[in-house]
Amino acid sequence: MPRAERPGTPEACAELLRACADAGRTVRVRGGGTKSDLGAQARTDVVLETGGLDGIVDHVPEDLTVTIRGGMTFAALRDALASHGQFLPLDPPHVARGATVGGIIAANSNGFGRYRYGSVRDLLLGIRAALPDGTIARAGGRVVKNVAGYDLNKLFVGSFGTLGVVVEATFKILPLPPVARAASATFASAEGVFGAADALVRTSLRPTAVVVERSGPGPWRLLVAAAGERAPVERAMTELGRIAAAHAGTAEAIADPESALGPLRELLDRSTGGAVLRAALPLATQAAFAEAAVRADPDARLVADAASGVVQVHLPDESGMRSAADALLASAHVLGGSARMERTANPDLGVAGAPEPGGAFLGRRLKDAFDPRGILEPARSIGR
Repeated sequence: MPRAERPGTPEACAELLRACADAGRTVRVRGGGTKSDLGAQARTDVVLETGGLDGIVDHVPEDLTVTIRGGMTFAALRDALASHGQFLPLDPPHVARGATVGGIIAANSNGFGRYRYGSVRDLLLGIRAALPDGTIARAGGRVVKNVAGYDLNKLFVGSFGTLGVVVEATFKILPLPPVARAASATFASAEGVFGAADALVRTSLRPTAVVVERSGPGPWRLLVAAAGERAPVERAMTELGRIAAAHAGTAEAIADPESALGPLRELLDRSTGGAVLRAALPLATQAAFAEAAVRADPDARLVADAASGVVQVHLPDESGMRSAADALLASAHVLGGSARMERTANPDLGVAGAPEPGGAFLGRRLKDAFDPRGILEPARSIGR
C-alpha cells in the first residue's frame, strides 16, 4: 500500500521529494484524482497529495493576473475570481469532481473555450515547481509582459508530474463577459455538420465553443456558444442560423449554455463500459474521422471541439472494441493526426505496437535532467 504524504508548503513538498529520491522511493502526484486513469498505471511507494498546497497567493485585479497554489481546486478559484467580476478563461473537465490547478497544468486539460481564449499554455504566465533534488524552480513570472529567457514553464504543461510538482502558478485572467448565449443546429450527416462548423470558424467571429456531437444512431448536432458584448454575441447566433441553413441544417436557441455543454465536456466521466479514445486532428479531416468512428461502431458517441480538432469517441460495444479502437488509432494517423486511449478496461488496448511519440528522445533528456533517479511517475515517463 503506497504511503500518502500531504505537504503543506512548497518547501515541505520539495524536501519530501528530496527524501524520496535519496531513498529511491517512487512517487505519484495526486491532486483531485480526476485524471488518474490517464497514462500508464503502476504502483509507487509514495502518493504525494497536493491538497495541502491550497489558496490564492496573489491577486491583482487591475493587472488581470492571479497566482495560486497548485493544490487549489479550479471550482474554488472560479468562485473567488467571480466575486471580483473576473474569471480564468479555461473550461476544463472534472471541475465538479475537484480538479486542481496543478492537475490541469500537468494534464494540459483544456475545454471548448481554447479557440476563443487560448489553452493552458497560452494563459499560464509562470510557475514554481518542486524538484526531486529538493529545490524549487521558478519559471516565467507574475506579469503579462514577461518574455525574458527561455519559457521553461511550458515544459510542465502536459508533463503529468514526471518532471516536478507544480506548487504555484500564475495565470492571465479576464473580466466576466456581460452576455452569454448559445444555440444548436441539427444535421443529417458528418459532412454537413463539420462543413457548417468549418464555415463558422472561418468567419471573423470568435465563439467560445464550436462543438459537434453525435449520440449513437441519430442526427449530428452543432452547438455554438458566444460571450462578450451583446452585438457580437447576437451576430454569432445570427451567423449560425445562416450557415446551418446553407448546409441543410436547422438551428434553435439554447436557454442554458452550460447545461448543454457541460455533459459534453464530461464525456469521459459519463461514458460507462467500452473505451474512450481521444484524437487530435487537422480541422479539415474531422468529418472523415467521424465517419470512420461510425463505421467502426454504429453506436459510437462522439464529441468534437471542432474549432481545435480535438475529438473524443466513446466505443460502447465491448465485443468489437479492440478492432474499432485499432481502426480509429490508425485512421487518426493516416489523416495526419494522432490518437490515444483515454480510458479502457483493457490496459493493452491501443498500446501494443504503438509508435514512440515524436521528440521522445528530447523527453528522455528532460526527464534525466529534472529527475535523474526516475522517482516521479515512472510508469508515465517516456522510455521508462
